[in-house]
Amino acid sequence: MYMEKLRIIISGGGTGGHIFPAISIANALREINPETEILFVGAEGRMEMQRVPAAGYQIIGLPVRGLLRPLWKLGNISVLMDFLRSKRMVKQTLRDFQPHVAVGVGGYASSATLNAAYELGIPCLIQEQNSYAGLTNKTLAKKASKICVAYEGMERFFPKDRILLTGNPVRQNLLNESLTRQECATAFGLHPTKPTILLLGGSLGARTLNESVMRNLSRIAASPAQFIWQTGSYYKKEIEQLLDVKGKPGNLVVTDFISRMDQAYCLADLVISRAGAGSISELCLLGKPSILVPSPNVAEDHQTHNAMALVNKDAAILVRDEDAAETIIPLALDTVADTERLQQLGQNAAALALRDSARIIAQEVIKLAQQKLP
Repeated sequence: MYMEKLRIIISGGGTGGHIFPAISIANALREINPETEILFVGAEGRMEMQRVPAAGYQIIGLPVRGLLRPLWKLGNISVLMDFLRSKRMVKQTLRDFQPHVAVGVGGYASSATLNAAYELGIPCLIQEQNSYAGLTNKTLAKKASKICVAYEGMERFFPKDRILLTGNPVRQNLLNESLTRQECATAFGLHPTKPTILLLGGSLGARTLNESVMRNLSRIAASPAQFIWQTGSYYKKEIEQLLDVKGKPGNLVVTDFISRMDQAYCLADLVISRAGAGSISELCLLGKPSILVPSPNVAEDHQTHNAMALVNKDAAILVRDEDAAETIIPLALDTVADTERLQQLGQNAAALALRDSARIIAQEVIKLAQQKLP
C-alpha cells in the first residue's frame, strides 16, 4: 500500500503507564513506515520530558496541569487559564507540523492537544489503558475517530461504533525469549533455583509496598525465597538509611530502578505490584502470577477496576492497600510455595493477554491518515 511520509502527533504522559504505550505506538509506526515523522507533546516538568527524548523522539512541553479535587476549588481557575494557554500553543505547533493524525494516550497534555487538533480538522485517535476510563479520554471520546481500549465493556464510557479492542502496548524488550533463568539470577546476584518474588511499586515507588517489606525483614530473612525489591526513586534514600539500622537480609536485592525488567520478570515466580494498566498488561503478556495492590491515590479508583478484571478470572490475587503492610509478605510466601496455584494464576493471566497491541494501534493510525491523504 502506498504511503507518503506521514506526520503524527502523539500526546500524553505524566506516568510511565501513559508514556510507555505512547513510545511503543511510535516505535510501531516507525517499523511499518520508517519515514514517519513523529512529534510528542507533553506537560512541562513531567516524566515524559525526559523519557521521550531518551527513546529518540522530539517532544514539546505545555504548561498544562491537572484539575484540583474537588473540582470547585478556586485554584482550578488558574488551571483552566493554563489549559487555554496550552491549547493556543499547541494549535500553533499543529499548524507548523501539519500532522495527518493526533494520538492521545491520556494525561494532562493529551486534552489540550486533541481538543486543538479536532478544531483544526485533524483526525484523532485515543488509547485508553484502564478498565475505567479517565476523565481526559471520556471528554475527548466524542471528538475521536477511533478509540483503542484494553478491556471489554468500554461502551459504558465511549461510543460503541468507534471502539476497537487492542490491548495495551507494552515495552517490547520484555519479550526476550533468549534469556535463561541462570543468567538473570547472575545479573541480580541471586540463586537460579530458589523461588523469587519481585516487588514493583512503579517508577516513583509505592509507600505501602515498601512498608510491607520493612515490617517483615525478619520473616524475609528466614524464608526459603529470595526477593527483588524496586523501591522507587522517591523512597530510595529513606530506605537505605533504615536498612543501615535494621540490617538488610542476604536474600533481598534492593534497587530504586530496574533497567532490565526483562531479566527481573524472567526470574520472578511471583510479582507483587500496583494495578496500573501497563503493569497488568505486562503481567498478562508474560503469564506471570501476581498479587495486585491497587493504589488508593488515583482518579476514579481505576486501579481497583483494573485489578478486578484479572481477579474475576482467577488470574491474580487482590490485596487492599490498607491491608497490604501486614499481610502481603506472608501471603506472597505462602503463594510462591504453592506450585499448583502459581501455575493456575499464570495460565489464567496469559489467557487474558492481547498481543501485538502497538502494531494494531499503529495500523489504525495509518488508516486514519490515509483517509486524510489525497
